[in-house]
Amino acid sequence: MSDDVTLYRGLDGVHIDTSSISSIDGLKGELIYRGYDITELADKASFEEVTYLLWNDDLPTAAELAAFKESLKPHFEVRSDVLDLFRTMPDDIHPMHALRTAASALAAFDAQADGVGDDNVRRIGLSLLAKFPTLTAAFERIRTGKGPISPDPDLSIAGNFLYMLTGEKPTEAATRTMDVALVLHAEHGSNASAFVARATASTLTDVYSAITAAMGCLKGPLHGGANTAVMEALERVGSVEGVEEDIMNTLNSKGGRVMGFGHRVYRVLDPRAVILKEVSHTLAEESGDSKWFDMSLEMVRIMDREMAKKGKEVKPNVDFFSASVYRMLGFPKDMYTPIFAVARISGWMAHLFEQYSDNRIMRPRLVYSGPTGKTFSPVEERS
Repeated sequence: MSDDVTLYRGLDGVHIDTSSISSIDGLKGELIYRGYDITELADKASFEEVTYLLWNDDLPTAAELAAFKESLKPHFEVRSDVLDLFRTMPDDIHPMHALRTAASALAAFDAQADGVGDDNVRRIGLSLLAKFPTLTAAFERIRTGKGPISPDPDLSIAGNFLYMLTGEKPTEAATRTMDVALVLHAEHGSNASAFVARATASTLTDVYSAITAAMGCLKGPLHGGANTAVMEALERVGSVEGVEEDIMNTLNSKGGRVMGFGHRVYRVLDPRAVILKEVSHTLAEESGDSKWFDMSLEMVRIMDREMAKKGKEVKPNVDFFSASVYRMLGFPKDMYTPIFAVARISGWMAHLFEQYSDNRIMRPRLVYSGPTGKTFSPVEERS
């Protein structure tokens, strides 16, 4: 390897382009969507408002929001032949394999799937934004022996999602909780899946291909799959009393990592975790079952103590408290990542709008570290 080449493994510190979508300050613990702090948006805005914001320059007026919601209504329904794919899949398939396959299949029924002009990309974006909750809810119902529930276009995206899962109109409190979770997971800069979406789109391939690639990336346990791992850890521990022993065993094992703690960007508490902690606390009080929340607090206490001994500050990230929130909302743990995708389609599409509008194919280089100078010999002479 040449001495004058600097490696940036994991692309640490590498800026690939400019973007006006979101800003992250890892030292301050700050996340901004187009100028608005995530704390204010999660408290006051609906997922539809936030999606409009991410896809445009600012929050919508009342008329713009009404028109945006109206434009979504024709797209909620998913073709029966796409939903039938779920019935052909193995019972134990990972939900993200199923959802990714269905999302890719949508391209086969779109006569304009390959167009990358702005109008067509936005049309596909509206379709995917509306269809992701329908697909996710339908998969969960089909695999549990129930029939899919047709969407109610008069409900919000959050409300519709909960309705299609349960068959019952959700309460205002449940809808608002779902709304907050979707807002918090909507966008997060050039994370792994957003980067993959942009890199795929940079070849000028279609939106469906770029989103399918992003979904494959999101599935990984170091990205969207982390909240599932958090819930698995909570289930393994089983009680507040068992938290300390489990964490110490994990920390003392080789390469031990407590899932849901630490973040590639944030050096202080993830601002999304702060909001979800309050949501989790509220749900625990309303349900009368604080087990998962209490265990989560104990994990934070033990981790703070142990990291302080090492002079480190490793705080919970968005995945940590979202695990208990989704459990208290009644979602099975293997559905946490698909819920993430239902939210993140808004951010992925915002990045694709930018990428297609001012494209340059991404072509990073690798530094060759293998041998040189070898000579070829016929196969019969090789030992």
